[in-house]
Amino acid sequence: MQVLIMRHGEAALDAASDAVRPLTLCGRDESRQMAAWLNTKSVDIERVLVSPYLRAEQTLDTVRAALTLPDGAEVMPALTPGGDAALVGSYLQVLAQQGVKSVLVVSHLPLVGYLVAELCPGECPPMFATSAIAYVELTQDGSAGKLEWQVSPSQLMAKV
Repeated sequence: MQVLIMRHGEAALDAASDAVRPLTLCGRDESRQMAAWLNTKSVDIERVLVSPYLRAEQTLDTVRAALTLPDGAEVMPALTPGGDAALVGSYLQVLAQQGVKSVLVVSHLPLVGYLVAELCPGECPPMFATSAIAYVELTQDGSAGKLEWQVSPSQLMAKV
């Protein structure tokens, strides 16, 4: 199963709480740029999992405008910054066993790094720039994953 793990775009620092921090214009632009790049990779995403925090939902909305995604998304409280990578990893393993071919996960630091490490035995949690995406190939039984690549908006700019 293809697991695309994306950190939300750049968010404003000022907000009533961490959960309601909105994306900045730069955050929207970088997320749109990543989605357009991902569109060239011919991925066919079947499921979308997203954090309930505003900046993650706005990142997903921005990605949805540039990339074909299934209607709706599963909002998972375990995808918040201090969420449970083991719980999310277990859920992804179940999806793999059910035959789901590809999933997009939109979440936060540090969870995105811990999720990569959870899915890929022996892998250290990688750092994620805002809007960065990591691609993990998960075995069909969900028992092990391999980090295939990780790309950030600054890396895309360097290729131009």
